[in-house]
Amino acid sequence: MINSLAKNDSWSKLDWHWQGHKIRYTVAGTGKPLLLIHGFGASIGHWQKNIPVLAEAGYQVFALDLLGFGGSDKAALDYSLELWQSQINDFWSEHINEPTIFIGNSIGALLALMLITNHPKTAAGGVLINCAGGLNHRPGDLNPVLSTVMGAFTKLISSPVTGSFIFNRIRRKSQIRRTLYQVYGDRNAVTDELVEMLYQPSCDLGAQKVFASVLTAPAGQSPNELLTNLERPLLVVWGEKDPWTPVAGAKIYQDLADKNPQVKFKLIPHAGHCPHDENPKAVNETILEWLSSLN
Repeated sequence: MINSLAKNDSWSKLDWHWQGHKIRYTVAGTGKPLLLIHGFGASIGHWQKNIPVLAEAGYQVFALDLLGFGGSDKAALDYSLELWQSQINDFWSEHINEPTIFIGNSIGALLALMLITNHPKTAAGGVLINCAGGLNHRPGDLNPVLSTVMGAFTKLISSPVTGSFIFNRIRRKSQIRRTLYQVYGDRNAVTDELVEMLYQPSCDLGAQKVFASVLTAPAGQSPNELLTNLERPLLVVWGEKDPWTPVAGAKIYQDLADKNPQVKFKLIPHAGHCPHDENPKAVNETILEWLSSLN
C-alpha cells in the first residue's frame, strides 16, 4: 500500500527490519521510483521540502533513514559506506525492484554514486547534491598538523572516558545551530524545526557510539574511482557557498559534464551544503527538468 505525506508534512513513519535492525522509511506518490538518501546526522525529515513536490509531479518517492541515524536503530556496529550500500541495496530489492533514480546529499550523494556504479542494474540514474569525497579524510588529505589534531580528536571521541562528554557538547542544540549557520548560505533556512530534527535522534540509546564509529570509519571509495564505471545518466547539483565541499571539489563533475552528454551540472547560487533544504524551489525544478529530459 502506498502512503502519502499529510498536508502538514507529518511523515508516514514506516518500519522495515533489516538484519535484525529497525529501519525507518517513508513513501509517497505513484510512478517511476526515486530513492532519497540523506547526509551525515540527518534523516528523512531533511527532504520534507522535496518529497511532496517530487511525488505530486508523478513519481513514487522513497526515503529512508540510514542505520544509525534518524528513526532507524542505533546499532553497535562498525559503520561504513559499504554497510549502508548493502542496506539500501536490500531495501531496493524488497520494496522497489525496478530501475530507480538515486538522489543523495553529501554522504548520501556518495552512496547514490556507489549504487549507480557498483549496482547499475538497480539504477536508472542519479542526482548528487554537494557530494562528499569520502566518509572521512584519506591519508594525505590533511596537512601533518591538522592530521595530528584530527587523529587525537577521533581517539578522544572513541574513548569510554571522554567520548560521552565530547558528544554531549557537540549535540547541544546551540552547537547544532552554530554548525548549520556555517554550512547554510541563508541563516533564515536554519529553523527551530531543523535543529530539532538533528537533535532528537542524538538522544537515542547508542547514538554516541554510532557517532564515534562513523568518525573513525574508512573513507571508502572516492568519486574519481566510482566515476570510471559510470553507465547511467547523472545530474550533479552544487550549492556554491558550501564550505564543507567547496565548488573546487566539483571540478571533476564539471569536467565530466563537458565531455559526457549523460552528465549534467547545475550550480545553485548563494546556497551552502544542503541546497535542497535551503533553496528547495531551485533544486526541485532542476531535478524535475532533468527527469523530464530522461523521459
